[in-house]
Amino acid sequence: MANKRVTMQDIADACGLSRNTVSKVFNGRGAVPPATRALILQKAGELGYGLPAEKKAPASPHASGSIALLTNNMPVDYHFGTYFITTFTDQICRAGYTLKMFEISAGEMQKKQLPSHFIPEQMTGIVAIEMFDADYLDMIYGLGLPTVVIDSPARSLIHLYPCDYVSMENVASVSLVMKRLIALGARRIGFVGDKEHCGSFYERWFGYRLGLGQAGLKPDERICILAPDASPYNNPDWLIGQMNRMPALPDAFVCANDYLAIHLMNALKRKGVSIPDQVMVTGFDGTSQSALVEPALTTVQIPSIEIGRMSADILLSRIRNPELPFSWTQIRTNPVWRKSTR
Repeated sequence: MANKRVTMQDIADACGLSRNTVSKVFNGRGAVPPATRALILQKAGELGYGLPAEKKAPASPHASGSIALLTNNMPVDYHFGTYFITTFTDQICRAGYTLKMFEISAGEMQKKQLPSHFIPEQMTGIVAIEMFDADYLDMIYGLGLPTVVIDSPARSLIHLYPCDYVSMENVASVSLVMKRLIALGARRIGFVGDKEHCGSFYERWFGYRLGLGQAGLKPDERICILAPDASPYNNPDWLIGQMNRMPALPDAFVCANDYLAIHLMNALKRKGVSIPDQVMVTGFDGTSQSALVEPALTTVQIPSIEIGRMSADILLSRIRNPELPFSWTQIRTNPVWRKSTR
């Protein structure tokens, strides 16, 4: 007689949590602390959530083993990766694999070391997200395991990496946002974010520059905030200090993601600046928080759930057919117009 299907209650019991907390992770409703989210996803993978118990055994020589998720910064709220991990986990569990998460410490990143509990011989494949150190990724590629990288180091499109690569479209969507801002009367537009932080930020910077050029406008870095990503972008006093050094506030700020945009909006409000009447603000990611701030944030929606599923399919295909040519997959994004732009 077959055992019962693994349920959210089973995961909750295994984690010592309520079913409601587990449900928030898999339904994308409500905030869950990052450590709790990681525990739930890891336990779901171990239990084979989404698979009938009688199908947990491998159906073929390929459908067994563990997939390693490597990250330098576990995606949390304000990040498209939170929903990516949920759907990616579900997809690989349905294929018979378990997911093991490894957060790379700053020391391990600097020394180019794998976590002590990461044993390559026990892994069937790797997915890397929020991993933007090119040298560290080179070490990962050297393991010879099927690997999918989500996003990339800045300027990565000029390199031929030996892996499958998945990213969201950035250039066309930002240049479309720029076109809309300019049509609304903006002539001086600033960019917020470290353009060298990762591939997507650099491409959004490129889309920003492209949008200015198409309108015959010149970029002015004096009205941009381009400090390194480790800078305190979540500190309103620091942001106000950055803006106070500008010759004048721009008509609009294009931010590299929603996290930066929401903190910038808080700083503008503290300065007594009206949004969007005096300064318009846009973000990128389409996080749930972008719809909840006041005024609601114009953003670019990333289809994170679909990216999770597609990335899992790409990795599973690579595991089954390791000799296939490597693929670089770009997923279309869509601007969402809200009240932070006029």
